[in-house]
Amino acid sequence: MWAVGARGSVEVEQQDAFEDVVVAVPDLRERDVLVRVEAVSINPVDTKTRLSTPADQRRILGWDASGVVEAVGSGVERFRLGDEVWYAGDITRDGCDSEFHAVDERLVAKKPRTLSHASAAALPLTALTAWESLFERLQIDGGSSGTLLVMAGAGGVGSIMLQLAKRLTGVRVVATASREDSREWAVHMGADAVVNHHDLAASVSQLAPEGVDWVFSSHTRGNEAAYAEILKPFGAVVAVDGADGLDLAPFKSKSVAFHWEYMFTRARYQTSDMGRQGEILAEVARLVDSGSVRSTMRTNLRGFSAENLRKAHRMIESGRTIGKVTVAR
Repeated sequence: MWAVGARGSVEVEQQDAFEDVVVAVPDLRERDVLVRVEAVSINPVDTKTRLSTPADQRRILGWDASGVVEAVGSGVERFRLGDEVWYAGDITRDGCDSEFHAVDERLVAKKPRTLSHASAAALPLTALTAWESLFERLQIDGGSSGTLLVMAGAGGVGSIMLQLAKRLTGVRVVATASREDSREWAVHMGADAVVNHHDLAASVSQLAPEGVDWVFSSHTRGNEAAYAEILKPFGAVVAVDGADGLDLAPFKSKSVAFHWEYMFTRARYQTSDMGRQGEILAEVARLVDSGSVRSTMRTNLRGFSAENLRKAHRMIESGRTIGKVTVAR
């Protein structure tokens, strides 16, 4: 099968950073489905994994896919040939930047009927991250009230978190965005208000002088003091970025809770509730098909190739993308 291999530890512009390759079709484990990949999307985890992979290695990246089931393992119960599915997958295995991809059925759901494969591929990883952050880490539910601050509201996770928070809870949602186009996108996705992150504490305090109850953080280091200032006592932060150099001491006097969210935890550790991710994606698909949630795809590149993957990685690394970047057949 064809695939796109990414060389580790090299800059995106280097000629050999991405390469069109031919590799063996993956063998199926007992609970695997083999998916013919129709579209993928690119996330920061792709670029971070590429840059952290040893320079003498190539890896097939990609952990967001939509496609069609081509084969099933001996123990598969939930899917059959021809099913159209979507998923984020397992970072401990090869990614989906390939013609065919093997993934555990517990991580998979049928894709929304109303979306193209490209539009569907934009959602799984970010929807799972947003869902787990909101409902499992922060314990927000339909009866919750208060104010949620979503950092980078126009980004991949922010775009779907705004929608889920507005559709499924009663909280007030404030997003950060600095450019006019990103502010417009955040409002379009459901933000009640948008503030500039460059003067975060002052901007949030004008909108919520009593403080906020929860913060979703995609850029924690350097913002700890601002979070501590704007959070109410007993508030909570859920973070998805790196752990290096964090100073959580400012949270102590307010008894602020700090949570990590890592979407790959269930698959990495084969947890007993690993199938919850397939269930979440099935629920998100229902929300999409009912018109309650929309795709966050903003840019779609046509044609799987090393050059298009390079373009997509370049866009993600710029830090200026709005919504999601997908690559489709």
